[in-house]
Amino acid sequence: MAYTLKKEKNFSYIETGEGTPIIVLHGLMGGLSNFDGVSKFFSEKGYNVIIPELPIYSMSLLKTNVKSFAKYLHDFIEFKGFEEVILLGNSLGGHIGLYHTKMFPDKVKGLIITGSSGLYESAMGGGYTKRSDYEVIKKKAQDVFYDPKVATKEIVDEVYATVNDRNKLIKTLAIAKSAIRHNMAKDLPKMQTPTCIIWGKQDNVTPPEVAKEFNELLPDSDLFWIDKCGHAAMMEHPDEFNIILENWLKSRGF
Repeated sequence: MAYTLKKEKNFSYIETGEGTPIIVLHGLMGGLSNFDGVSKFFSEKGYNVIIPELPIYSMSLLKTNVKSFAKYLHDFIEFKGFEEVILLGNSLGGHIGLYHTKMFPDKVKGLIITGSSGLYESAMGGGYTKRSDYEVIKKKAQDVFYDPKVATKEIVDEVYATVNDRNKLIKTLAIAKSAIRHNMAKDLPKMQTPTCIIWGKQDNVTPPEVAKEFNELLPDSDLFWIDKCGHAAMMEHPDEFNIILENWLKSRGF
C-alpha cells in the first residue's frame, strides 16, 4: 500500500485526503489494502479517508467482541477530534459500524455497509477443523469471492497463517460467537441514520436475503446490487462500488 501507517497513542491507521471524514472498517481477515480503490477514489473527491487497524487480535479475550470494537472506534473518533463521520464497513467492519451507530448516533452522519454481519452469522468462524490443509483454506478464501482469482496467494497465505495461529483462531471463534450474541434485528428499526447497503448478488457468506432484511429493518436505507460479485464488493468491483457510493453520498448531501 502506498500510504504510510500512522501510529499515535493506541491507534494505527492510514489517512489520506481532506474534507468530510469517511472511516473505513475492515473485516475479520480483511487487510487495510482491501480498500485501496476506495481510498484513492474518495480522497480525490473531497473526503478525508481514514482506515484504522481494528484491534481484532490484540484485545484481551474478554474484550474480543463487537461492543468493545465499537467502543474502540468511538475512542478513535474522539482522538481524531471529529464531530461527525461517515462509516463504511465490510463484513465484521459493517457490524462494528452498525453497533457504534446504535451506541453513538450523534457521531454518525451516514453509514455504508457491504457484506455486513449483524443479522446472519452462520459462515463466520466455522470450518477450521482442517485448518492445517492449505488447499482447504485456499478454497475457503476463494469462496468469499465470485471470481476465485481475486483470492491471490498473498490473501490465502494470510488467512492460512491467521487460522493456524492458535491465539488468533481462539479470538476468531470468540468474535464469531460475539457476532451472534450481538444480533441487531431488534435494534435496526430504531436506527434513523441514513444507510447505504451495497451487496454482491453472489455473496455466499452473507447471502442476498441478508441485504434485503437490512433494507427492510432500517428506517432510512437504500439497497444497491453488484452482479458477479461475492462478499467483498469494494475489492471485486472497486469502480462500480465507488460510483454507487459517490452517487449515494451526493444524493444525501454528504
